[in-house]
Amino acid sequence: MEKIWLKEYPPGVPADIDLDEFASLKDILEKSCQRFADLPAYSNMGVTLHYRDVDRLSRDFGAWLQNLGLGKGERVAIMMPNALQYPVALFGALRAGLTVVNVNPLYTARELEHQLKDSGASVIVIIENFAHTLQGVLHKTLIRTVVTTQLGDLFPFPKRLLVNFVVKRVKKMVPPWDIPGSIPFQRALSEGAKRTLIDVPLHHDDLAFLQYTGGTTGVSKGAMLTHGNLVANLQQASAWLQSFCRPAEEIVITALPLYHIFSLTANCLTFMKIGGHNILITNPRDMPGFVKELRRIRFTIMTGVNTLFNGLLHTPGFEQLDFSAFKVALGGGMAVQRAVAENWKQVTGTSLIEAYGLTETSPAACINPLTLPTYNGSIGLPIPSTELSIRDDEGQELGVGPDQVGEICLRGPQVMRGYWQRPEETAKVMTSDGYLRTGDVGYVDERGYIRIVDRKKDMILVSGFNVYPNEVEDIVMLHPGVLEAAAVGVPDEKSGEAVKIVVVKKDPMLTAEALIEHCHRHLTNYKVPRRVEFRDELPKSNVGKILRRLLREDH
Repeated sequence: MEKIWLKEYPPGVPADIDLDEFASLKDILEKSCQRFADLPAYSNMGVTLHYRDVDRLSRDFGAWLQNLGLGKGERVAIMMPNALQYPVALFGALRAGLTVVNVNPLYTARELEHQLKDSGASVIVIIENFAHTLQGVLHKTLIRTVVTTQLGDLFPFPKRLLVNFVVKRVKKMVPPWDIPGSIPFQRALSEGAKRTLIDVPLHHDDLAFLQYTGGTTGVSKGAMLTHGNLVANLQQASAWLQSFCRPAEEIVITALPLYHIFSLTANCLTFMKIGGHNILITNPRDMPGFVKELRRIRFTIMTGVNTLFNGLLHTPGFEQLDFSAFKVALGGGMAVQRAVAENWKQVTGTSLIEAYGLTETSPAACINPLTLPTYNGSIGLPIPSTELSIRDDEGQELGVGPDQVGEICLRGPQVMRGYWQRPEETAKVMTSDGYLRTGDVGYVDERGYIRIVDRKKDMILVSGFNVYPNEVEDIVMLHPGVLEAAAVGVPDEKSGEAVKIVVVKKDPMLTAEALIEHCHRHLTNYKVPRRVEFRDELPKSNVGKILRRLLREDH
């Protein structure tokens, strides 16, 4: 498809990036640590690591890993929430020439066993809150070395002892565990400090991450993301941010977990590249605590998912925060809803900018201009060096306009190499001409903005007509009595499927009849929900994405 979106690019954003400026993520990190040595890099619970600290500690950990005898490309799993140890372990593994396997700490034993076995990881760095889960499956994996850490391990004395004592003894957040031969993170660092980090040449083709997809359908798969994929995405993101974000000056709120691709690239890596300061929020589900933390920081940037922004808006005290320096709110991971975006702009004065990506695209693929004054209902424009094709079920490319709805396909240097040890799964999503089939349905408007209609698998078929849950949810969310909503298809004798909405109330007096009447005013008849269910909460993924699949299964 012709790149009609280039004319909409913000001033100064190039059509293509320079992929050869950096050889690897290691190259970017080491240059940033040298350039921004005296600046804060990552903070958590009031404790800060400066870039020189990150350089020293990751060097020590990388040297320790190499001393285990690990060869280039071997896999190291990291299983922890947002804590200061995460970037140290991450960059240490990458500098040692190893491949990082990010693991969700909330995994069940079955999920953890699958990912460790599938990846072939030989080392795991785990926060001890979840060590009991590992203990039960360790003997079924190839893990040879277990490194354990406590939340406060990189805090100064006496805060380190106090935090670790409260987490373990007062809040009792560490179930009993016993893993013989496990090594404390602090000991690994001290032993690594006595050794030399051997330089391992890394290039674009070398594997940086096995980033597992959510596994919401079937077994999770490891997307092979190379150093070239990530370097490309950082170059693309930097090009988009360059006129809006100043090197060495940005303070970014990192509430989404760093083991998730969105936060990993958009926060941890992108702002490392430009000398930004990441504020790591360990437990964003504690909304009052989150707002209390925000009260202490004059932040400039925040990333999140729609449910996170919506949750903040409904937390007392959020509207009283200092938003005077705040300039970028970036939403991804799921569709940003109009009602949430408009409320966000009203409260913070900053537009909620929607971006789009997938684990398989490292993840950024499309972003709206950061200067967007109001919500536009689009996922934005393909970023530099990214090609787009809208294709029908036969694989034929479609044209421009709302009547040209098809599957969104993407090609660019950020697209994964494939799925780890799953060539047949890779073949299902990659076209013969190198495009990734995203599974998302949408179209390109006449200005080049992409508009997602919905996920292919979530589409509801009512009497032969396509109904897209996003559209129904947007309308339901406009009702002032609704806090959250999800639309799913349920079997119907007359129409094959009918629309059902599952709603969390803001107004306890809200009725199903009132909601259906509201929908009738805004939707054509076949799109109007036939059933309404009220719940206290909606099922969500680890990053807060509403899981429609579970709602369908509950029917």
